This record gives sequence, structure tokens and C-alpha cells, in this order.
Amino acid sequence: MTDSSLTGKVAYVTGAARGQGRSHCVRLARAGADIVAIDACAPVTEHNGYPPATSEDLAETVRLVEGEGRKILVGEIDVRDLAGQQRIVADAIEQFGRLDIVVANAAVLNWGRLWEISAQQWQDTLDINLTGLWNTVKAVVPPMIAAGNGGSIIAVSSAAGIKAVPGCGHYCATKFGVVGLTNSLAVELGEFGIRVNSVHPYGTDTPMGNDTSIYEMLRDHPGYIHSFSPGALPTDSLIAPDQVSDIVVWLAGPESSLITAAQIPAEKGYLKI
Repeated sequence: MTDSSLTGKVAYVTGAARGQGRSHCVRLARAGADIVAIDACAPVTEHNGYPPATSEDLAETVRLVEGEGRKILVGEIDVRDLAGQQRIVADAIEQFGRLDIVVANAAVLNWGRLWEISAQQWQDTLDINLTGLWNTVKAVVPPMIAAGNGGSIIAVSSAAGIKAVPGCGHYCATKFGVVGLTNSLAVELGEFGIRVNSVHPYGTDTPMGNDTSIYEMLRDHPGYIHSFSPGALPTDSLIAPDQVSDIVVWLAGPESSLITAAQIPAEKGYLKI
């Protein structure tokens, strides 16, 4: 059966050029939504151990969304650029007439002990993962309220936003921060029929999830490996982004109408092990 639960809706996705962001765009489009997608498509911090997304990556997202028969508006915009996000949201409202779904997905992950990372590594992670989300909120919430259609905002946090792990305390701090922001925003937006939830993946098959620099950290600090346990379900490989998108599409649609201010795990039970 073809999923048409989001027909007539418009979804805004950050970090959309590849990985989870691309998967969320495609799956939302398959469910009937038109897409507004942004990505920096450039190096965003010198501290990542994986390559940045490119313009070609974002073009592939466009091709895949259009292959689902939906329209897509894109911009090469860093989530740290509040004015840029506001401009493309305004363009989206002009082109599509509405905005119903927001998937705040853009983030970075890199490694280092808290007292050994540089001030710039700390600041880049905070600015992208948490202030970037706040910028997204600033850009999308006013037009969503003005439209009066309700909606769903989905913040992609991490299992490390609930159960902190060593070696990336700066990342964990931002992802815990996403939970606080999400919960507060859900209360503030409830009167407008806008739901706000966070999703918490673990070990996802993306460029970030395949960053081999984690092995250097575990080599230098082997005791840390005990904090990276498998889940309760069989864990033979990293989680496919499409599996996380299943949850995103559900949170975007009417089947989750009672769910707000919730932290939805997507981690095979890792948080309970």
C-alpha cells in the first residue's frame, strides 16, 4: 500500500545532502510531502574525521525526491546562518503556501576528551548542534504559528543525548541540550497544535557513523569501549538511515497525534543495556 499520509504537507529538513537527512527527505516525499532542504555542502569544522557533504550530494537528494514525484526547494545554507534559514523558509512559504513538518537533523560529531579539545572544537560543536537547532526554530516557528495549521517539529538528537559516553562530551552536551530545548518548545507550542519531539538514534550507517577516528580514541583509552555496548536486539551492523526515517515519518503524520515532548529511542535497546 502506498503511504499518502502526508499528502499536501510541506517538510523542512536540515543537513539534507546525505545520510539521515537525505533519507528523511526521500521518505517524507514518498509519503506525499513536498520538501525544503538545506545543507552547508562545505567544511563546517576542521575537527571532523569524515568528509563534508558536497553540492553533488545535495543534487542527489533533489534527484531522489523528484523521483518520488514531489517538489523540492533547496539551499546551500549552514544551520549557523539564521538569516539564511529565514530567507529559505520565506521562499518556501511563497512557493508552497505552508510549512507543516520540520526535521532538525544537521549535526557534527568528533572526538576528544573534554579537557583536551580546543575551545574552537567545543564552540563549533555547540554552534552547529544546538545553536543551529535554535536558529531553525527561530526560522520555522513564526510562519507555522501564523498559518494556524499545527504541525510537527522533529529534532534528531542521539542515544548520547540520553546516555552520555566518554570521548565526545562536547557532542553529548549538545544532544542533551536538544532534549531540553525540545521539551520546553513542546510546552510553548502546544496551544498552537504544533508537536515537538526528539529522536535518539545510535550507530547509524552514515558518514558520521562510519567515522573511523573513534578507533584511535578507543585505542588510546580502551576502557571507554564498555560504554559503547550493543543493543538488546541483534546488532550485526550499523542502523540503516531508512529505519530512523520510519520513526520520523510516523512523528510527522497523524498516527502520532498524541505524542509531544517525547524522546523516541531508535537504538535497539542500547539505552537499557
